[in-house]
Amino acid sequence: MHRLLPFLLLATPAVAQDSPPIDDPRIHEIVAAVSAEQLDTDVRTLVSFGTRSTLSDTLSDTRGIGAARRWIKREFDRIGEACGGCLEVFYLEEVFPPGRGFPDSTNVVNVVAIQRGTTDPNRMVIMSGDIDSRITDRLNAVDSSPGANDNASGMAGTIAAARVLTRYRFSGSIVYLGLSGEEQGLYGGRTVARIARERSWNIEAVLNNDMIGNIEGVNGVIDNTTARVFSDGNPPISFSLPQLDEAGRDTLAWALRRVLGTLRRRRVAGSDVDGVSRQIARYVDRIADRYVTNLDVIMIYRLDRFGRGGHHTPFADVGYPAVRIMETNENYTRQHQDIRVENGIAYGDVIAGVDFDYARKLTGLNVAVLASLSWAPSPPQNVRIGGIVQADARLAWEPPADTSNLAGYRVYWRRTDSPTWDFSRWVGETTEHTFHGLVIDNYYFGVAAVARDGNESPVAFPGRTMR
Repeated sequence: MHRLLPFLLLATPAVAQDSPPIDDPRIHEIVAAVSAEQLDTDVRTLVSFGTRSTLSDTLSDTRGIGAARRWIKREFDRIGEACGGCLEVFYLEEVFPPGRGFPDSTNVVNVVAIQRGTTDPNRMVIMSGDIDSRITDRLNAVDSSPGANDNASGMAGTIAAARVLTRYRFSGSIVYLGLSGEEQGLYGGRTVARIARERSWNIEAVLNNDMIGNIEGVNGVIDNTTARVFSDGNPPISFSLPQLDEAGRDTLAWALRRVLGTLRRRRVAGSDVDGVSRQIARYVDRIADRYVTNLDVIMIYRLDRFGRGGHHTPFADVGYPAVRIMETNENYTRQHQDIRVENGIAYGDVIAGVDFDYARKLTGLNVAVLASLSWAPSPPQNVRIGGIVQADARLAWEPPADTSNLAGYRVYWRRTDSPTWDFSRWVGETTEHTFHGLVIDNYYFGVAAVARDGNESPVAFPGRTMR
């Protein structure tokens, strides 16, 4: 009964405009087009390079990370040719000096393929997988390191997404990334995130896929019906540490005041679980329920697994919305292990540990999210909220930059202890809405922009208060 209470309290608004459809039939077609057989073929090809250690051979045509990344680029090139040149394919690389993870200077090379949007091309959604693999010793660049699940599965899924999605045209751009240097310290992601900031890429979401093929956990659970999505709940704090010269103390004091002000606003607004990455996690959960059969998304309120990291982290660190999508039950005997049998246990990340129908399901989740985000408008801007000592909660916002496909807005709300946006209302083209009789203290609120085809932006959480 309590879930109905908000509807009983709210006065019915006068909305002349009909709500767009909730379901987009094209996305069902996109999900169905992902092929488990093609994922199997691509994972086997990646495994065939023997090792994909970032420190491995870069010159051979058949072995090492150089051969692997050239094959990936050729696949993206072929996909681009099939869609009439709709993909821009190139390398982004950076040489890192000797240090943690690198015994010598190492060129970390990433493969990038961009499918440009038709009306808002600088607005981007990203799907990434990792090219590199490792065994027990991360500096061992010679011995066999198949990396079938970690992370040929995520890389094959990213290529599969490009094969399917390039058959369509989208308002926003879709970027397919093959990242390197993950096992040495997330170096490839650091490079791309930095360059994205320098080039002012408007990244709306990063979907990092790292291990999407294992269904048999070391805990004994076999499960092909759930997936985890990791996300940081906090809005990012962005500032640069000053050089402590003569004016350094004043500058440092300014930076600290800025951080403390941000933390104070978060405390007042209660936004510690409503950062931009967490909104993407909620979006992924909603899309799974709508478009992917027999798959339940489990939102994990952590940036990544305890004490570990993934290639979404460098993007989240610089303020981009970024999540990790992966299997629910990990098998540690198949991760970062030399291939061997010890005490009757088979160790090693080999093809036998990959369930390709499950990888198909998680890849289908990715393509559904990418398509929905890319067909939707970007989120509303400058969302504000008011309702102090009132029985009403008020929202106001500004339109997104590109309104060419905008039908209107949907307002969302939930109880403060709920992980998901449980209630929503279509409000049309207005840029303000009042929840009559709904006390602001007990709920969180947000706004999404809705396209004429029904696809929605992520929910924008209010960043400012108003009287």
